[in-house]
Amino acid sequence: MKDEVRHVPIKDIIMPHDDILQAIYQVILERKANPSDRSYTASLMTKGIDKILKKVGEEAAELIIAGKGGDRQEIVYEAADLFFHTLVLLGFAGIPPEEVYAELRRRFGTSGIAEKESRDKENS
Repeated sequence: MKDEVRHVPIKDIIMPHDDILQAIYQVILERKANPSDRSYTASLMTKGIDKILKKVGEEAAELIIAGKGGDRQEIVYEAADLFFHTLVLLGFAGIPPEEVYAELRRRFGTSGIAEKESRDKENS
């Protein structure tokens, strides 16, 4: 499945709340296709996979710390950062979020233990 990059001004993107991840992903693809010196996302793309992975790791660690601290708003803020940087990684790799959603749908309704065991058997 090939991603289609739509050139839509950010201010013109209107979406229901459940489409926000897809809207952000489209902006990420736009920044990747048309880098600007003023775009944080484009700078990550230019710096490459190692920088993107570092940011994902940093944001995951910050979410863990926020979770341990128990401050609801901090957890929300850090989770949003992790979601964003994960979308940057997906965009860099050319993986549409729908592939992740499909994997989650595949797993839905399956015990986490059973799902993990099935992966272990496949990798043996």
